[in-house]
Parts: sequence; C-alpha cells; structure tokens
Amino acid sequence: MMHYGHANALRQAKQFGDYLVVGVHSDAEIEKNKGPTVMNEEERYAAVAGCKWVDEVVKDAPYLTQVELLDKYNCDFCVHGDDITTLADGTDCYSAVKEAGRYQECKRTEGVSTTELVGRMLLMTKEHLRKKGNDAKEASVSDFSAGPSRKGREVPVSHYLATSKRLVQFADPTEPKSSDKIVYVDGGFDLFHVGHIEFLKKAREQGDYLLVGVHDDQTVNSIKGSNYPLLNLHERVLSVLSCRYVDEVIIGAPYSVTKDVLEKVYNVSVVIHGSTTVDQDIDGHEPYVLPKELGLYKQIESPIESLTTDTIISRILANRALYEARNRRKAEKALWEAKMEQAERGN
Repeated sequence: MMHYGHANALRQAKQFGDYLVVGVHSDAEIEKNKGPTVMNEEERYAAVAGCKWVDEVVKDAPYLTQVELLDKYNCDFCVHGDDITTLADGTDCYSAVKEAGRYQECKRTEGVSTTELVGRMLLMTKEHLRKKGNDAKEASVSDFSAGPSRKGREVPVSHYLATSKRLVQFADPTEPKSSDKIVYVDGGFDLFHVGHIEFLKKAREQGDYLLVGVHDDQTVNSIKGSNYPLLNLHERVLSVLSCRYVDEVIIGAPYSVTKDVLEKVYNVSVVIHGSTTVDQDIDGHEPYVLPKELGLYKQIESPIESLTTDTIISRILANRALYEARNRRKAEKALWEAKMEQAERGN
C-alpha cells in the first residue's frame, strides 16, 4: 500500500539524480516474499505514477534487484531505505547491486509502514464501520495507540510526528499567476489511495492551480465516526502534498466551505466535489451552500467511485485472520532483517 513513507523515500531518491525510475512489484512477487497485498498491482502502479517525484514506473519489477535490470532502464544506481529487505529465503534483495557498487541509501521514514497501517485497520471491526457519531464505540479512538487486537495479539500502532521541515520538503513553493483559475477541493483523504489521486487529477483539469483543503482529525471523527481517521492530520497532509496534481494544501480546512476559504488563501474560481454522497456538517447544514449560492460549485464524476477508504478497510476486515498472520510473519522477518543490518554495519 502506497503511503507517505514511500513518498518520502521517493523524494529522497530523486535528490540522488535527475530522473527517477521506480520498480513496483506484482501481487505474486509480494505474496511470495511478504504476504497478501492490501492494494492490487494495478492500483499500486497508478498510485506510484501519481507521486510528483516519479518520472517512470516499471511494472512487475522483480523482488531481487539485479545489475541487468539497472542497465535495461539506463539507471546508474539503485536507491533504497537504510533497512535491509530480504527475499522469502532470507537473501538480501539488493546484494547484487551492493556488490557492484551501484547502491545508494536514503533514510527510512520512522513511524509508518504498510504493516503498521494494517495494524491500525485490524483494531477496527465491521460493526464499527457501520456506526457513526454517538452510536459508535468511543473507546476505539484510543485504540489507535499500541494495544492488543481482539484475539489478544499485540498490534503495534504509532503516530508519525510531523515537523515543519518535512512539510516544507513536500510542499511546492510555486505561487499561482494572477491569471490562473484556482480550483478548490476538500476532504479527509484518509488512507490516501488511487481513487483520491484520480479525483484530484480530474479536479486539476478544471483549472490551472489546485488548492486542497484537508480536514482536521476532530472534524473527520465527527463526520465519519469514532474509528476515523486512521491517519492523523499531518500524515494525511503529507500524502496529499506528494500528489503530482496538487499545488497547495489548507491544513485543517473547515468542513463547510467559508468565505475565508474562498478568498483569504487565493481567490477560488471553482469548488469541485465528486459524485460521492455529501455528508452534512455537524450542525446539520450542507457544506457547499456558499459556493453554490455564488455559482462556484461544480460536481464531477468520481473516476473510481468503487474505491474508497471504507472499501480498503473492508478488504482487511474481511480477511482478518489472513492479515493478522501476515503481520506476525512480517514482525518475525523484521527481527531477522534487523540482525542482518547490524551484521552488515559491523555492530
């Protein structure tokens, strides 16, 4: 599953050179070496292609990176995080390019991984997904911290602590021209996925500069229910900023579009919403009343309406035992890889 930790790795990798080629493994390769995927390969190919630091995507890239693969795509070297990744048999995936002197490392983003995000989802139940507001189990929010799952197994969950430096690294400093048509969209953008990316792409086509409002945790929690959001505000902001179609983000935007939103950051020309259902604000009002009154509101077709944050979570919960086993195996593998890393560094 593509997340902001991957995006940060790609950002760092791009700094090593001029053109970034990203290999994405197939479902079969991941199943063999790590376990079941959350997103299918086509969804992952599209998600990586939507990252603003990526120039080219290689589909069905082998799990073991060989020098011949680098040569095939005219790559000078391979970049990976500073943690060892192994094949199912325990072999270092990058041993060949390391031996050839064609390997570079970037710093891994602490506090996030696909395994950790699956852990957050495993703390939820199908019953919780159907409930909203005061009817939902309030204890579920505190369950986002590290704690046991329903079966008593530890599901480690942590929250990434954003810094101003990281936000600046992800942000685009480009200001809109006075003649640019400013497009505004808003949302929670939880578990940022290809459905979000394709919607943002379509929204960007409605103008010249895309301003995205990301709602804060309390707002998402009030509207969606007490199990949401799975990612905190800054995690979601980083995900949105990594998208190639996004120009600027309002951090903690109000759920209902206000005059301040339309005028104080930039003069918004059009407010876009997809074809998905619009939830009412906590006061019972429709959130797009003002832009509709001003003739600024436009609804567009959501490109991938079947893929939502809820459907991703449902994939996990429908196969709870399978993903719990995946996380256990991944935790055991991580311990082995950590030992290999220590040995490699001479510690």
